[in-house]
Amino acid sequence: MKDHDERATERSAADRAVYIISVAAELAGVHPQTLRIYEQKGLVRPYRTSGNSRRYSEADIARLRRVQLLTQDGVNLAGVKRIMAMEEDLRRMRARIAQLEARLQERPIPMPGSRTGMAIVPLASVFAPPWPGGRA
Repeated sequence: MKDHDERATERSAADRAVYIISVAAELAGVHPQTLRIYEQKGLVRPYRTSGNSRRYSEADIARLRRVQLLTQDGVNLAGVKRIMAMEEDLRRMRARIAQLEARLQERPIPMPGSRTGMAIVPLASVFAPPWPGGRA
C-alpha cells in the first residue's frame, strides 16, 4: 500500500505541466487547433509559461482523452463540459460521503430518546446494495 508521500508525489507528477501543445495534441490524438478550441470552450486549462505558451500535464492529457471519447460517442462540446462537471461533482460527493461514513463508523450518533442502544450508523454497515460493487 502506498503511503501519503508517494501518493502526493504521484499526484504532483500528474499535475506537472511539461508537454507543449504539439506533443499534448499527439498524445491526446487531436490536432493542436482542437486543443485551442477546447481551451476556449473551458474544457481544459493548460498552464501558461512566462512567455504565454501552453504546457499540458498528464492530468490535462487524461482530460483531453475523456473529451475525445465523449465527442466520439456523439456528445457536443457543451454536453461534454456538463458531463465532466457532473463527474467531478460526483467524485467530490463520494469522497465526502466516505469521509462522513468513516467519522460515523468511529463514533455512532445515539438516537434521541433511545433506551435500547440504537444508534445512527452508516447505511453501508447494515445494507449491501444489490448492484455490482455494493456501493451507490
